[in-house]
Amino acid sequence: MSPTDSSRPAARPSRAPNARLAGLLYLVPMFCGPFSMMYVPSTIVVPGDAAATAANLVASEGLFRLGMLSDSVIVVAEVVLTAMLYVLLRPAGRTLALAATFARLGMTVLQAVNLLPQLAALQLVGGAAYLAAFDVGQRQALALLSLHVHDVGVHVWEIFFGLHCLLLGVLIFRSGFFPRTFGVLMGIASFGYALNGLGNLVAPGSAPVFAAIVGIAALVGEVPFVLWLLIKGVDASRWQDADQRSMRMFPVTVPAAG
Repeated sequence: MSPTDSSRPAARPSRAPNARLAGLLYLVPMFCGPFSMMYVPSTIVVPGDAAATAANLVASEGLFRLGMLSDSVIVVAEVVLTAMLYVLLRPAGRTLALAATFARLGMTVLQAVNLLPQLAALQLVGGAAYLAAFDVGQRQALALLSLHVHDVGVHVWEIFFGLHCLLLGVLIFRSGFFPRTFGVLMGIASFGYALNGLGNLVAPGSAPVFAAIVGIAALVGEVPFVLWLLIKGVDASRWQDADQRSMRMFPVTVPAAG
């Protein structure tokens, strides 16, 4: 292979990524999240009452484990969705797309780690022999503490997700193959998630207010973009044009053989 051949840009895909598949993956956390993050805790956790919470946890262990399964499905879907969003929005800015990817992957890792306090709560009420060193009241209190740590962990990964939504909004606005309005709306969603995450860590007493804000922000900011992905997808010709411009700015070279 000649030196000239070694610097030729690598072949590009002939069509745009499957935006509708990304939209379908986006539905996984949208539908599974309320079940595992809202319904299951509201059924099991009795705020301030460790004994009642432990009793509910034992009586509804199947429901609790189903909630953990729902969270696990979300984690797996997020890994694939993160990769698809990077490929989809890479033409709008490779550095920004990479930063958005790392932010969402950071969120996903924290979501996976946040399953551990739930597993600890189950172990504490399970009655294993090695827990005999603790009396019943202590085990129940530790189980409630574990569930509280899980709740706080949600607000930690929300901060990463707020950063991701902000970067995603900028990419959508700059893309040229999505309506710019969606970029602005995604910025609103980023504000809601960041405020809910940081607000609950700094001023947990105002949690209901923050929850209302993040609910409205997510509905206004994320849902329109997801619906567009599902219904319209992405304009293949515009995406290819943007991808070609990106490739000219950041050419990928093929190393010479031998």
